Order: sequence, then structure tokens, then C-alpha cells
Amino acid sequence: MSLNYNLMGILRFVLLVSLSLVLFGLKPTVSQPQQQAQVPCLFIFGDSLVDNGNNNRLLSLARANYRPYGIDFPQGTTGRFTNGRTYVDALAQILGFRNYIPPYSRIRGQAILRGANFASGAAGIRDETGDNLGAHTSMNQQVELYTTAVQQMLRYFRGDTNELQRYLSRCIFYSGMGSNDYLNNYFMPDFYSTSTNYNDKTFAESLIKNYTQQLTRLYQFGARKVIVTGVGQIGCIPYQLARYNNRNNSTGRCNDKINNAIVVFNTQVKKLVDRLNKGQLKGAKFVYLDSYKSTYDLAVNGAAYGFEVVDKGCCGVGRNNGQITCLPLQTPCPDRTKYLFWDAFHPTETANILLAKSNFYSRAYTYPINIQELANL
Repeated sequence: MSLNYNLMGILRFVLLVSLSLVLFGLKPTVSQPQQQAQVPCLFIFGDSLVDNGNNNRLLSLARANYRPYGIDFPQGTTGRFTNGRTYVDALAQILGFRNYIPPYSRIRGQAILRGANFASGAAGIRDETGDNLGAHTSMNQQVELYTTAVQQMLRYFRGDTNELQRYLSRCIFYSGMGSNDYLNNYFMPDFYSTSTNYNDKTFAESLIKNYTQQLTRLYQFGARKVIVTGVGQIGCIPYQLARYNNRNNSTGRCNDKINNAIVVFNTQVKKLVDRLNKGQLKGAKFVYLDSYKSTYDLAVNGAAYGFEVVDKGCCGVGRNNGQITCLPLQTPCPDRTKYLFWDAFHPTETANILLAKSNFYSRAYTYPINIQELANL
């Protein structure tokens, strides 16, 4: 079996690229942490866009605990699927946390009171999503780990569930799910049967049904301020540009079939946020992040925001640096700040920071309020 054939498994690891067109004047830097965080804790659920090391010890292709991943991160290679900070790293800094929120797999003792990152590369809303890449922690499993964490936290509140609830109600919960349910499930007919059993509309409805149950479970265990992301324009990431254009003998074309399915799902996610905000979960406030629109805007207007390359990975192999992802010890592009994408699937640190700042201070891609307003509730 050739090395190239082994590496083809990595090609399947296609994830959401959740980037944002930022306001004029924003710089790709994060404010220094404040003396006190604006919220007491931050809990994170998602896939490789925000995974910061939970997959490191799993038998999986969905891992990034090797160089040059982390080449620009102060702590080096940690399992983050980018060159530096992830979106939630930047968000934590803006919120005033002195340290990054650690992966749940490494949290010990009272550190859980500051929050935890449960995200796992290749994870999806459906349990079987991402199985083609090996072990991972699905959204259902992440939620169950969180319920275990709540029981751990209860000890520090002397068993007072009301006091713990008051504490958690001030925290922010971030959930970014859905991309793998499409690209590592629905659009992988050789491995999954979902595209036979569903069409775009019914598959989105099935995902929303499951997602509603998962978010409701978080609510039952204390979540009151919740960020829910849509899926980005993943038909236009370097992997898809390389794969789709090769098959169609063309250049520069996005995979509209995938993008159209994502629009159907995102429309339902936004409607879900509306329902949850209108009394379905009393006392909770949900914020929807329109990752699809932001992805489109940033790619089209990338030059205006400092990006010189918006269709190729900084590190990777083949057409668009997207046919094979960043390999161990590979030399990446010298100036990561000029690239929108770090590899075939994931944004660079610069893009992550710009997105976090935009979503925090502006309503351009947040609904019905921005993250700063959510934190202040």
C-alpha cells in the first residue's frame, strides 16, 4: 500500500471553515486579557475548528499534534488544527480569560470552574459522523462529558444545585457543529447511507431534531448563554476546490451541491435559535453565528482585509494545497498572515482572530445580538 494511498484517508477529513468578514479598521490582534474575565467560565463543544487537544490520544486520523501545526502558538504543538490560536482561543482572550480554556481530557480539580473544551476533530451531531477517520467524541458524547463535569463542579458548591445554576447561568457556551455531518457523512456515499435515506431537506430536519435535544440537554444542566454557529461555505475550501475542479476539469469553481445543502441546514439552525429564544427554553439566550455569509464575504473581499491568498492552504500538498493536508514536518508558507486557510480545511490564526473580534463587537454576522451583548446579559 503506497504512502499516497494511506494519506488519502486524511483527505476525507473535511471540516467547516468558519471565517468572517470583519469591520474596517479591525487588526488581527487580540486585546490583552483583562484583570477579571467578563464571564466566569466558557464551555466549548465542536469539531476540529475548536478542538485544542482532545483527540491527541485517540486512534484517529483527525489529529494535529505534530509540527508544523502550532508553529505560531506560544505553547507550540498542542493538537490545535491551525498554525496558532483557534477561534475560541481568541474569544477567550477577548472575554478576559488569563489562560486558554483547556481540553477536558487534561482538566484536573477546580480548574473545571473556569470552563472546559470538549471539542473533538471529526465530530458531528450524528454519532456515526466521522467514523471513517477513526475515534472521536461526538456531540452526544461531548454533552455527556459536560454533565459529568457539572457533577464535579457541584462538589465545589457543597452540593448546592441552585448556587451552581446561578454560577453557570453567567457562563458562555459555544457550540459549533454540522460540517462533518455533511462532508464526513452525507456527502460520503461510499461510507454512509444517509444520502440514500434522506434528501437535503429531510437530512437537515433530522440533524436539527438531534441538535435540539443536545442543546436542550445543555440547558437542563445549566447553559443559559449559548452561541450556536452555522456551517461555513465549505464547498469553497481548498480541499473542495482541488477535488471538485479536478473532477470537472475547471478552475475556481466551488461545489454548489454542498453549499446548497449547507444553506438548507443553516436556515433551520437560525429558526431553531428563534424558537429557543421565544420561550422554548425559559431564561436562555441563544446567538446564531452566520458562518456561511462571513465565509463568502471574506473570500470575496479578502484583499481588503490583508489576505493575499484565499483559495489555497498555507500548508498542504497538491492542487490548492488541498489534495493532501499538512504533513508532519512540512515547511508551510513563510507569512501565514497573508493566507485565509492554514491547510486544506482550517483557517489560519489571523482569520480566527479577525472572526472572533468581529463576532464579539459587531452584529454583522451574529443574530439577534453580538457576543459582547450576550456576555453582558
